[in-house]
Amino acid sequence: MKNLFKYAAEHWKALIAIIVILFIQAYCDLSLPAYTSDIVNVGIQQGGIEDQVPQAISADEMEKLLLFVSEKDQETVLDAYDTDDSSYDTEAYILKSSVSSDAEKMDKLEEILACPMMLTAGFESGSDMTVQIEEQLKANLPEQMTSDDMTVFDIMGMLPAEQRNALVQEMEKQMDEIPDMILEQASVSYVRTAYENLGMDMDSLQIRYLVTTGGKMAGLAFLGMAASVLVGFLASRVGAATGRDLRGKVFNKVVGFSNNEFDHFSTASLITRSTNDIQQIQLIIVMLLRIVLYAPILAIGGIFQVFHTNVSMSWIIALAVVLIGLVILVLFLVAMPKFKVLQTLVDKINLVMREILTGLPVIRAFSTQKHEEERFDDANRMLTKTNLFVNRAMTFMMPVMMLIMNGVSVLIMWNGAHGIDEGQMQVGDMMAFIQYTMQIIMGFLMLCMLSIMLPRAAVAADRVEEVLSSHTLIHDPAQPKTFPEGEHGLLKFEHVSFRYPGADENVLHDITFTAKPGETTAIIGSTGSGKSTLVNLIPRFYDVSEGSITLDGVDIREVSQHELREKLGYVPQKGLLFSGDIASNILFGNPDGGEKEMVEAAQIAQAEEFITAKPDRYESHISQGGSNVSGGQKQRLSIARAIAKHPEVFIFDDSFSALDFKTDAALRKALKKRTKNSTVLIVAQRISTILNAEQIIVLDDGRVAGTGTHRELLRTCSVYQQIAASQLSEAELAAGMEEPGMNLGEEVLSHA
Repeated sequence: MKNLFKYAAEHWKALIAIIVILFIQAYCDLSLPAYTSDIVNVGIQQGGIEDQVPQAISADEMEKLLLFVSEKDQETVLDAYDTDDSSYDTEAYILKSSVSSDAEKMDKLEEILACPMMLTAGFESGSDMTVQIEEQLKANLPEQMTSDDMTVFDIMGMLPAEQRNALVQEMEKQMDEIPDMILEQASVSYVRTAYENLGMDMDSLQIRYLVTTGGKMAGLAFLGMAASVLVGFLASRVGAATGRDLRGKVFNKVVGFSNNEFDHFSTASLITRSTNDIQQIQLIIVMLLRIVLYAPILAIGGIFQVFHTNVSMSWIIALAVVLIGLVILVLFLVAMPKFKVLQTLVDKINLVMREILTGLPVIRAFSTQKHEEERFDDANRMLTKTNLFVNRAMTFMMPVMMLIMNGVSVLIMWNGAHGIDEGQMQVGDMMAFIQYTMQIIMGFLMLCMLSIMLPRAAVAADRVEEVLSSHTLIHDPAQPKTFPEGEHGLLKFEHVSFRYPGADENVLHDITFTAKPGETTAIIGSTGSGKSTLVNLIPRFYDVSEGSITLDGVDIREVSQHELREKLGYVPQKGLLFSGDIASNILFGNPDGGEKEMVEAAQIAQAEEFITAKPDRYESHISQGGSNVSGGQKQRLSIARAIAKHPEVFIFDDSFSALDFKTDAALRKALKKRTKNSTVLIVAQRISTILNAEQIIVLDDGRVAGTGTHRELLRTCSVYQQIAASQLSEAELAAGMEEPGMNLGEEVLSHA
């Protein structure tokens, strides 16, 4: 998982911008339920009145209100208001702006006036509780002081200040058990009545509140939408840039691999890692930035808002989070190990498909289609079986999450209904609580949805990191040397031994020889004797285990790989062409070369005949791997590619095996003229290919069995004699040993 965040963190500036925008989006999303609650509670139920202290009140109402305010608080109330005789039809009190803008003073006024406003509203409406209080007050007065039309306000006005204060305190004690929510609603109801008594247009006030609050909601919704779009844009850019960078890093790393690393990572696996795995990483990074970062912000913000809405139901949130956490834990424990298996199976099916497609002619020739179909079916069946297991585990998640969400909604409504009935909360508060709870659960649900992709992407990131962090055995020295100007192409093997990394035994033992410019050095031996391994040490596809290889007196390990390979013209055992045309393949190692060099290289390689026979000549299309040309044509184009580079050292690794004898002889004759100042190394299976070599090295089981010319080896080297006996007739063997004037190759060529 850390690799995913490491790759994304490389674009930290965009990440910071995304996080800031996500906070803006979360603020918008979390503010909407509160505004919904306000529209229901204030805009609809309270008629647009949100004041718990009247901004304006008639003098008559103020007089009644002060009857239920203690004497010490009456001065505080009156100091908060100014008298106004002109704004309304009757004398009124207007709340001072200095008080309405001071939260502390407003809280003090609400505390003082909450019970008096409820009592006043109750006595004016004739509620059961206030009727009982009124009857008790009349019963305590002398009969001659009471009358049928006497109200409680008249009675309170008649009472001495001390008695009235004591009575007010007694009333407040009786109201202590009333929930705060009921007191708040009573205050709002009283304020509404006070405004109506002043002649205010209550419908206009309500519409203005609804339009203002609705406008704020619309603005927040548009801001949240803009933030979401911007986050999506930035996240997509970061994901695409991460994929681009990773592909570049993997490619550069793989290009620098030695053969040992290619042996460790199969070609199919490297292709999967650089395409499918990086695609998984790119996709998950976009999801991480859009969902994983946003989900906790939304969930934490939702929890914060819930505790400010109604704490009595917060246990429902805790229960939902615990249940969701258990579901995620079970899914990860069950599905996570399978994701690593899944990627391995993808590698396997890619490998099988690659082998079948590339080896289709051989498969058809041996009629093994049935076996290969079964092999593919086995790999495909295993991949399908693992995919089904993972998907079945993940499909279990959605119904469970929906069950949790619906169960939580039922619990909230059940508890909320009781709270509303007991006057502890309003309908809008319950609606907001449900919305916040759904936001919290949706945050976790988004994480669960992402858990389907996250483990697989984490495995993909680990696989890519395995390539990037792999140790390359072949590397340039810290301070590379340069080749001297004097000599060009003098190659020396000095007591060279080599073993493959991880192997127990050497495959080459104490190899010593010198290959000089202007001469051809041939290497021959039985299959598995180490011929190709030996020449692969020269371009540093592997490094020697013991001894040294020098070129122009400099150890090849002490120069940069680029400078070393600039001096080499390498033709591999298996000719490989690249998609393009014939011209691009010939000039592959010398892109600045001209047409003259290209044609000359093709002529020397005996390729011009079949090239000119094509309608488009040198512009003829070459398919990937050279699949649209024959094996001999592919070898000749590979040889032409090396010739066009003008190297100092030619390396032909059994590069004439697909050529007929006549073409082979003609090519070597032309090549001899072209390479008169170059060092030529030829690995061959056929003795006829190396008859003219100034030096032939015979390998047997990784050791030098003999060194010399063809004639010398026929006399002195038993291994060479066995090879010659298997390929040449007795007459040819005798001619090779007895006639120094004419060699076998020239004789055969003259007859041809």
